[in-house]
Amino acid sequence: MKCALEGGEIRIRNFPKMSPPQIAERPLLFLLAAVQFTHLMDFMVMMPLGPQLMRLFEIAPDQFSLLVAVYTFSAAIAGVAGALFVDRFDRRTALLFTYGGFILGTLACALAPGYHSLLVARAISGAFGGVAGSLVLTIIGDVVPPERRGRAIGVVMAAFSLASVVGVPVGLWLAAQWSWHAPFLMIVGTGLMVWAAVWGVLPRMRAHMLAADAPAVKVLAGVKELLSNRNSRTALGFMMMMVFGHFILIPFLSPSLVSNAGLMESELFWFYLAGGIASLFSAPLIGRMADRFGKKWMFAVTIVCGAVPVYFIANLGPTSLPIIIILAAVFFMFAGGRFVPGQAIITGSVPPRLRGSFMSLNNSVRDFAAGAASLIGGQIIVKDLVTGKLLHLPVLGWIAITVSLLSMVLMSRVKPVS
Repeated sequence: MKCALEGGEIRIRNFPKMSPPQIAERPLLFLLAAVQFTHLMDFMVMMPLGPQLMRLFEIAPDQFSLLVAVYTFSAAIAGVAGALFVDRFDRRTALLFTYGGFILGTLACALAPGYHSLLVARAISGAFGGVAGSLVLTIIGDVVPPERRGRAIGVVMAAFSLASVVGVPVGLWLAAQWSWHAPFLMIVGTGLMVWAAVWGVLPRMRAHMLAADAPAVKVLAGVKELLSNRNSRTALGFMMMMVFGHFILIPFLSPSLVSNAGLMESELFWFYLAGGIASLFSAPLIGRMADRFGKKWMFAVTIVCGAVPVYFIANLGPTSLPIIIILAAVFFMFAGGRFVPGQAIITGSVPPRLRGSFMSLNNSVRDFAAGAASLIGGQIIVKDLVTGKLLHLPVLGWIAITVSLLSMVLMSRVKPVS
């Protein structure tokens, strides 16, 4: 198989014993990673801002969890809608449109005057950002052959690490220096530059497209085919459990580190900096190991090893900053590292002709699971009005560990197709 640029289009050709040239693949992966960087930073920066927003808006943990959940729920709804049309358009056109909508939604977040307006703006940015994120993974599935797909996803997933290393700490610093609006303005500025790069660099990608006059019923038939296929349903269930086991705890990391572990708000960036640096190196390594030793084996390793930092973080009392930094590194490396082999397993579970629709559905399931986990976690967590501590965090820890371990059962049943 060979990836080549011809007439402004990426074409996949079959050549025996030949690999796609790295000169074409690498710039594409870095560009897609830049799209993911801004999308993930927009999602992630909300969580470390939790202590500040809860104080300024005078909101409870369940209200803050809604700010996190509305982003993912709107992305889930948009993903279902995207599954009906995304495979009918050039990947470049679809990415430019959805990524542009994401930038406008994030600008609305930056200009929001209060809690409710911020809630609406988060829904807008989540809807467009979710579909843009699914298109990134779809393009990888279209261009990169299965034997290197784990490494490619590892490169793009490293955007999460870069967002933790650079985006979140800088965003927190800007919020401390000016206000919580500043991080979103930073994302808008970065996003505009990335959008321009996508417009100028990304070639047209039409090999997947249905006929221009294909009726809507044909698209619906493709979605119906996905939902009626046992392997596709298993892959979607696997994604749901993988994400739920992670995000039941994620929104409350920053508030609990401040309230329970005794960190200052100004020290939170060390947690994300340490975790981001660790995963910046571990994500590509996990991807290479998944390609070499098996994606399912590597997923099991990340789940088992990730249970250790999850347990300790969920049970933290007053803790010194160096210990928290170590926990952050291990947590990001393994608990977050699950998504590299996990996403590679899911991406290869459907044929190319249905991959765009499937990835939209997959991202909808992912975002719904993240939103549901945030809301459920917000109902379990209670703030002690006397001490200010968050109660019942160990319960979330055990839920996270249990669901994550159970996700390996569904993972073992997903069969590779491409």
